[in-house]
Amino acid sequence: MSERVHSPAADETDGPDATPLERLEAARGRFERIEERIDDHGRETVERTAEAYRSATTLLEDYVDRATGTGRENFKAYVELEGQFATLVENLPDDLRDREAFEDALDAIDKRRLSESDFEAAHDALEPASRYADLLEDREDAREALAEARKAASVRLREVGDEIDERERLLELATADLDAPVADLREPIERYNEAIREAFSDYRLEASAREVFDLLERSRWYPFVDFARPPADLREYVRDSPDGEHTIPELLEFADYSRSKLSHYVADADVLKRRVATQQTYLDGIDADALTVDWPPGPAGVLRRRTRELRPFVERVADDDVVEALRAVRRRTYDDDFDRLQTAAQAVAQLSPDERERLADGRVADELERLREERDRLEAALEVDDPI
Repeated sequence: MSERVHSPAADETDGPDATPLERLEAARGRFERIEERIDDHGRETVERTAEAYRSATTLLEDYVDRATGTGRENFKAYVELEGQFATLVENLPDDLRDREAFEDALDAIDKRRLSESDFEAAHDALEPASRYADLLEDREDAREALAEARKAASVRLREVGDEIDERERLLELATADLDAPVADLREPIERYNEAIREAFSDYRLEASAREVFDLLERSRWYPFVDFARPPADLREYVRDSPDGEHTIPELLEFADYSRSKLSHYVADADVLKRRVATQQTYLDGIDADALTVDWPPGPAGVLRRRTRELRPFVERVADDDVVEALRAVRRRTYDDDFDRLQTAAQAVAQLSPDERERLADGRVADELERLREERDRLEAALEVDDPI
């Protein structure tokens, strides 16, 4: 093998510190330079000569062990090799580039007895034709490298998009009035959350497991009420067994009883052990979190939708005072200062000291500009229709 494409310029943009864009450009440049070399020689010439070279070297490699030596089988293999190699050379076009290399290789093995040195001489004779096979091999390597570089650039493009979104979010939060009285918004939300947690705790102690499960099942139709639905076997047990009339704390307590003791309290001790004892983690986790309002809250429209979906659930588990506390949160979304307070609350909760410093000295804006430029360059580079 003799003719390999090497470019110092490509090495400078294809090292470990190169960016995905630089690696893509370097890979594309390498591929294009190889294509130019192939065109310089003539594409048909390169492919025909490379195919002939590969066929010739394959023959030599197949027979090097079988055709060397003095035995009958060695001589038989030698005759086969010479015949096949001579046929290959005879069938080569007269105008094939470096045809004489194949003729010289045939001369090297045209003997009554062959040694390994004869095969080496034949390989050496074929060397002028090897450059064409090298070119096609280099092209395939370059094609694979270009495909990998495109993939890496696509990954980086997605990362850049995420980073742009993050910088834009920070700049949006930078407009917040950090001195705004966010307590005016936080207090009604905290008051409601505390009330619903207390009410749900009482509800869990008083309502039957069947009633609670009905409430959880109903939440499937309300996207903003995110209760975890009961496992199917536990749901079936609570729905169909008389034991479903017990409260969840009672069922959890029964699960710790012995089977003999359980027989005094439940319809089927074995079934309770199978259904409840294996689902204690789920039952312990049923709480009011799905009915609370997050802090900081979302935009006004989102909070209105959430409070509207929460209301029928709150009415089932709590008294009018808690329902009124929820209404107070909803009414707050219509106040003129809600957006200002909500943005300030988001900023206070989400901005770290480092982010505030980077916003203040303009680094976030500079980062955003650089990221947008990188995105544009990546998109332009990936729009090129590479032959891969």
